[in-house]
This record gives sequence, structure tokens and C-alpha cells, in this order.
Amino acid sequence: MTHLTSAELNELSQQIKSWGKELGFQLVGITDIELLKAEQRLHEWLTKQYHGAMNYMAAHGNKRSRPDELVPGTIRIIMTRMDYLPADPSFHEVLNDSKKAFISRYAQGRDYHKLIRKRLSQLAEKITTAVGNFNYRAFADSAPVMEKPLAEKAGLGWQGKHTNLINSKAGSWFFLGSLFTDLPLPVDSPQTQSHCGTCTRCIEICPTQAIIAPYQLDARRCISYLTIELRDSIPVEFRKAIGNRIYGCDDCQLVCPWNKFAKTAGELAFHSNRDLKKPDLVELFAWTETEFLAKTEGSAIRRIGYECWLRNIAVALGNAMTSASVIAALQSRMNDPSALVREHVEWALSQHV
Repeated sequence: MTHLTSAELNELSQQIKSWGKELGFQLVGITDIELLKAEQRLHEWLTKQYHGAMNYMAAHGNKRSRPDELVPGTIRIIMTRMDYLPADPSFHEVLNDSKKAFISRYAQGRDYHKLIRKRLSQLAEKITTAVGNFNYRAFADSAPVMEKPLAEKAGLGWQGKHTNLINSKAGSWFFLGSLFTDLPLPVDSPQTQSHCGTCTRCIEICPTQAIIAPYQLDARRCISYLTIELRDSIPVEFRKAIGNRIYGCDDCQLVCPWNKFAKTAGELAFHSNRDLKKPDLVELFAWTETEFLAKTEGSAIRRIGYECWLRNIAVALGNAMTSASVIAALQSRMNDPSALVREHVEWALSQHV
């Protein structure tokens, strides 16, 4: 890489943002790597054990909050936003129908991890063509990276009271990506102020009261954690509150006033898979492992595995309106090879006595 003047770096910064939009990112910002306040908040969160069984949150030492320790030589991070809201959300229709399975909207289309990393790599290739070789690494929720604090610093939005990132012109239905670089690019103005005001809708709507205070999330109570991250038995005290949510939960985003500005995803890959759009619980519970793998191919859902998939559906069937088909479905797995599944099936059947 040749030495670039200040004017050339400014021009490159604008080109990067233009290229980013050409590659499907709705917003691109640039930040430095200073995260001391975020590091302190992370340590406090971990000390309180709010991360539950997500041991990876406490691993890697300080690499999560010190990007240059994760990728030596990093001095700037290019942060990107990509919207994922499907064209036909039908959120409330599914949530209000206990026969249906609610799947978090981010997981209804293709797995975002690979797609965003590929686009970030393509962005890096364009930069290389312009300035020569430089050091970079692309991440999309795939490494110990504090994406939300970095996105705040890059001006992409602010962390709301539910701890998700909110953009005043686009709401919160979007993915973040990060490109670590050794380019001394000019940084953007950070989003230093929350615009949540006195609103507490996300706190009040949370089915399990996981948002224990504004900007504080106890993941151990969060339905997304319970249905996706947790691999053991779901605590009995949360099972009724889970309702028909078998993979994640969008309630806090559904009530956020800022999401009236959310745009439908331009990326067709994020539009709903027809098998996952408004799925029937009984039908999903009948899937064999082969069918599960085939129908979730290319989806983020695959990461929980077949056993947790059945565990989650069993809980939802326990919360469904009592019917012969629901009881028959549960009884069909009373002798499932998995002790985890059998336990949740037993609980579910007890709800229909």
C-alpha cells in the first residue's frame, strides 16, 4: 500500500461508503478502536453472570474490547448495516395463533453470517484495487467483536433500552458487519446520545422480563437465549412465557416506535423461506432429522441442532390450545431417544390435562 495523503484518505473514505452501498449495505461508517467504556460495561455484565451459558462471552481475554489484540495492526474498523425485514412480516398473526410457530425474523431467510462476510470481503477487494494491499479481516457476528458499541462509534445508531442498535431513519431490523483494517481512515462522528427518551415499551413487553433495567439485559431470562443459545433444559419458570416462540423473540423490536421507519430488506436472500414463514407446530414436530437439515439448509436455525429444535417445539405445543392433533404429536415423541426432548414433551403433555 502506498502512503496516502489526508485528502486521498478522505476521498477513499467516501469511495468506501459508495462501494458499500453498491454491495447492498444501507449504511457504512468508520471508527477508531477505543472501547474502554464498553469494556468496563462488559466486565460488569459478565461479573453479574448475565451471560448464562454463553461462555464464549467471557473467553478470549480482552480481545473482544481491544480489536488490535484480536487482529494485530488494526487501527480502524469499517462498520456496515444491512436491513433484513421481510416483505411480508405477519408478526402478530403468527404470535396470536398458538397452532403456528414463531421464528425470529432475522432467521427466516438465508444465514446472514456468510453473506455479509462475503460482501465485506468484496468491499476489501475494491479497496485493494484502489490503494494496493492492506491488512484486513471481515466479521459478521462470527468472532469476539463488540459490534454494537463499534457501530455507535461509527455513527450507525445507538443502543436502545433493549440493547439492540437503533437507527433513527431505519429502526432496528438490520444486521451489522465489521471490516478491521490498518488504513488510517478519517473516522465518523459517533452516535453519543440515546433517543429512546422516556419510552419503556420494550421493557414492558418482554415476556420474561429479561430487560431488567434500561440498557441492561439478563440473557438468562431472554427467550432468544433460551431457545437458541441454551443447550440444556429450559427452566420451567419461563416455559409458559415462551408461548409459540420456537426460535428467538422479536417482541422488543415489534413495539419499538422507531421501527415505523424500518425498510423492507432489499436483499432477497433475507426474505422468508416458505417452510419457515407461517409454519404449523404439529407439522414441524413431525420432521425427521433429515427433513430438519434439508429444510433449514442455508439458515441460521441449523446451529441449534435437531434436539433443541424438538425441545423448543415441545414447549410451544405445551402452550398451544388443547386439541387431538397437539396431544397426538406430543405422544408420538414420548419415547424419543433424547432425554432432553422427552422431558419437555412430558411437561407439555402435563399442560393439556
